[in-house]
This record gives sequence, C-alpha cells and structure tokens, in this order.
Amino acid sequence: MFASQKSTGTGYTTTVALLTVAFIFSPAALVVLRPVGYVSVSLAIACSALCVTLAWVNWRRSSQLTIPSIAIQGAKQK
Repeated sequence: MFASQKSTGTGYTTTVALLTVAFIFSPAALVVLRPVGYVSVSLAIACSALCVTLAWVNWRRSSQLTIPSIAIQGAKQK
C-alpha cells in the first residue's frame, strides 16, 4: 500500500542545507578569515551563487513530489 508512494519527508533537507551554506557559512568564513584581496571575496560570492542555484534546482525537483491524500486513498478502497 505504501510502497508506490513518494515520501517528501526529507525532500527539502538538501535545499535548506545549501541555502544555509550560501547565506550563513560563506559570509561567516569571510568575516572569520579576513580575506586579503578580491580573490577570496570573489570565491565566496561564487560559492554562494552556486549554492543558491543548486538549492533552486533541488527545490524545483523536490516540489514535484506530491503528498498523497488520505481522502483519495479512502475513496479508492471503497
């Protein structure tokens, strides 16, 4: 009965993790490491942009999963 259903319980975990890296850890690394020059700032911006892009792609893929309705399942069984 439950084998054919897709689970969305952990579908957004990767998306949240990527956004956390993009908006918290990458800027925090810049503050802690105190970069010298534009190379490390550019690298941090590129890393954040990559994480945001990957999070968006992962969110689009995860949002296509559906949560089955109990009412629909009950109607099918009758």
